[in-house]
Amino acid sequence: MTASAVPAAPAVLAPPPPARATLSRTFAAMMSREARVLRKNFVSTFVRVLVQPVMFVFVFAYVLPKLGGGAAAGRPGGATFSTILVPGLVGSSIIMQAQMAVIFPLMMELNWQKSITDRALAPVPIPMLAAQKIIAAAAQGLIGGLLVFPAVLLIHADGEAPDVHVANWPILILVMVAGALLSAAGGLLLGTLMNPQKVQMLFAMVLLPMTMLGCVYYPWSALDNIRWLQIISLFNPLVYISEGLRSALTPDIPHMPVWAFLLAIVGGTILLTWASMRTFTKRVLS
Repeated sequence: MTASAVPAAPAVLAPPPPARATLSRTFAAMMSREARVLRKNFVSTFVRVLVQPVMFVFVFAYVLPKLGGGAAAGRPGGATFSTILVPGLVGSSIIMQAQMAVIFPLMMELNWQKSITDRALAPVPIPMLAAQKIIAAAAQGLIGGLLVFPAVLLIHADGEAPDVHVANWPILILVMVAGALLSAAGGLLLGTLMNPQKVQMLFAMVLLPMTMLGCVYYPWSALDNIRWLQIISLFNPLVYISEGLRSALTPDIPHMPVWAFLLAIVGGTILLTWASMRTFTKRVLS
């Protein structure tokens, strides 16, 4: 048989190049999962976010004024108490919701479900997993803050309507976004450092003092006569978020200088994000 009669070997088709997952596509997929979970649990999230601020507004801005009492004494500039409450309650909702959105799921993933191992197998660096958790929790914190606005603006007694207007949109957006990121990064740090068996101490030792002393129900300047408490409160991140929102929403009420609360919020966000990424990476790899 001649060489020309030898049948040619069938051409072998080269396999298609493997799909290469990019960081952006993987990150977007993880965020899409968070969005689906949030959409599925939106009703329970809605109720959880609104219960506390609605009760506070109902008691302080509706019930007590109807009874002829309330927190009338010491109102700066004669402002209604509901006016003072608006920035504080929005800020507390942002910080509480953002922290809760990351602390408890992280504790389950690290200690009980052990599902964090599956996340670590994703083709992304582990610090990016931490960044994804921070951004997802911050988004929930922002949603929580936005949901509070209708409650604090609509629930009040006659003559107790809040006097709220946006005096500075860039400051408002920056404080809400950076404040949500700050809260989420702090929640990630607590979730990686805290013993899950002592999680009840989180409410007693962290969240309750943070809320009660976070300038939610009074401006920071009102603490001038309690100087030691005014100084100690500067370690509370909620103080800066409340004062920043007060500057943007109720500028007629005394508030911190813009440079002070922006330095604390932005600087704190950078510092806590760096620290939480380090502790998260150590916990995942350990």
